[in-house]
Amino acid sequence: MSNPTDPPDYIPLAMLNALAYCPRRFGYEFIQAEMLLNEHVVEGTLRHQGVDLGGPAWVGEAVQQRRIYVWSEALHIAGFCDLVEERAGVAYPVEYKKGRPGRWKNDHAQLCAQALCLEERTGQSIARGYIFSFATRRREEVVFTPELRAEVAQLAAEAHRLAATSALPPPTDKPGKCRDCSLQPLCLPDELKRLATFGQGWEADI
Repeated sequence: MSNPTDPPDYIPLAMLNALAYCPRRFGYEFIQAEMLLNEHVVEGTLRHQGVDLGGPAWVGEAVQQRRIYVWSEALHIAGFCDLVEERAGVAYPVEYKKGRPGRWKNDHAQLCAQALCLEERTGQSIARGYIFSFATRRREEVVFTPELRAEVAQLAAEAHRLAATSALPPPTDKPGKCRDCSLQPLCLPDELKRLATFGQGWEADI
């Protein structure tokens, strides 16, 4: 029997998204299993429940399968694809997001991670996938470049390293991310930075 304190064998794909956004967010959500609910989180959950319903379906020349479980033995990551679409014999992931396309691109890393898992499972090379935004009702094409693939591999390795240490990373140095983060009331990044500054000043007076 495994020890509950042992590092996990597989990191959930959604947690790679959290890590790409902010390591401290990953620490709260995965290492400490903390989650704060607000209207945005609840709305996103409800929208995904609608996406997850239904079996395989033909849409034009494509066949769609919803909520497909995938994993990568090479990266030790696993999770669900919202939608796997196959067209002309080529399968690719489609991720659904509540808001508008984000400027931080952490969703791109999650989508690419899904593609890497699909590649291992199918033996096919997947060049691109799509992020569907409920806010714009449009798909954003994401090309899985060598740089993005390398980023996902680095994120997977870093996720396992952080999970093994069980340490909570410091707040991000990008204030815009803190402003948009649902965990801000728990993380308190501004307060922690002020405390750190106060501590440095106190040590200088000794």
